[in-house]
Amino acid sequence: MPKTRNNSQNLSERLFANHKQAKETSALTRYMPSSQAFVSQKIEGAWYRTLRRMQWAWQGIDPVDQEEILARIASSAHSRTVDEWLDTVMGYRRGNWAYEWNKLGMRYQQESGQLQGEDAADKMFTASLCFSIAGYPHLKNDNLAIQAQAMANSAYTEAAKLSHYVVKQLEFPYQNKKIVAHLHLSHTEHPQPVVMVTAGLDSLQTDMWRLFRDYLAQRDIAMLTVDMPSIGFNSQWPLTEDTSALHQAVLNQLSGLPWVDHHRVGLIGFRFGGNAMIRLSFVESSKVKACISLGAPVHDILSSPEKLKRMPKMYLDVLASRLGKNVVDIDSLAMQLRAWSLKVQGFLANRKTKTPILALGLEGDPISPYSDNQLVALFSSRGRSKEIKSKTLFHGYEQALDLAINWLEDELIK
Repeated sequence: MPKTRNNSQNLSERLFANHKQAKETSALTRYMPSSQAFVSQKIEGAWYRTLRRMQWAWQGIDPVDQEEILARIASSAHSRTVDEWLDTVMGYRRGNWAYEWNKLGMRYQQESGQLQGEDAADKMFTASLCFSIAGYPHLKNDNLAIQAQAMANSAYTEAAKLSHYVVKQLEFPYQNKKIVAHLHLSHTEHPQPVVMVTAGLDSLQTDMWRLFRDYLAQRDIAMLTVDMPSIGFNSQWPLTEDTSALHQAVLNQLSGLPWVDHHRVGLIGFRFGGNAMIRLSFVESSKVKACISLGAPVHDILSSPEKLKRMPKMYLDVLASRLGKNVVDIDSLAMQLRAWSLKVQGFLANRKTKTPILALGLEGDPISPYSDNQLVALFSSRGRSKEIKSKTLFHGYEQALDLAINWLEDELIK
């Protein structure tokens, strides 16, 4: 194991050696002069990034370690792109977002080397998550994020070797390229039901280990992770209003996998991934047994320019980055996103899908209001919507996932 540790340190040194002066994340997205004044008004709160403390803790980051990192970033005396935003320290140095999260990831890698078996694997999977967070929100042309993603993928591969679970990196041909996905199995004795899982536009497929370990593996359900178009392994494809295109291509090739039962396929989508999974439940309803969406933007914010304009700059930067915009005109961006509304596309307007969909959202979430989730449930056979109370976010998140996975299991074995 010491060899792994040295290799990870060497990899880090090689990757980041040429990026000491890389442009800081919050300054990467350029806006038209007509939009610049509007963007300048959005400096509210102490952070550029939306901090997902509860989600990261649930995914495996020690809350104490997390707070220590945020404290180091906040207390840095180095220059910032925007003085009011604590996480905009310029240069790859102490206090820089990517630097501090990479440092924690390497510490977890070292700790993995002192452990055995599944404990070593879990610590290495958590190291991969740290590297992923180092690159968050994964904007295009963010050199530090690109290097951090390479670290995340490397650690994930190493973790998979340490685990007694089976993790296979698969390639699915599509448009003369390859969609890279990871299949997670509790065993290979016979084909298992499979759940295709996708995260949002600012998360990587390698962030989903705990969902498999604590929820799906316990029920002998396989997990296949696929990135959204324009991010991670799928960064070579643009994001279009056909948000489910890549996942549809993968779904139609599942029959070729000997380890999964392609007659029992479920879907789970987080954030914008939920939009894609709901869409897929309509276009391929005969091949999908059940779908869960969590915090998905479905119609409301996508069809309301004024609501979209009230979103934090990071959210606007991510959308612009995924759409490949070099210079952003906010009015144009807002109008373009209307095409991403599943209601505008006609899915949540006419007939129901026979795929049961469970639409979950957090109380007061501007991206995924209860009205969106109710709309999804209305146009799904045996569809349901549920609101997670924000006062008990961490426990509410776990309770919601317990409810969701139990519901999903019931649907897959019918």
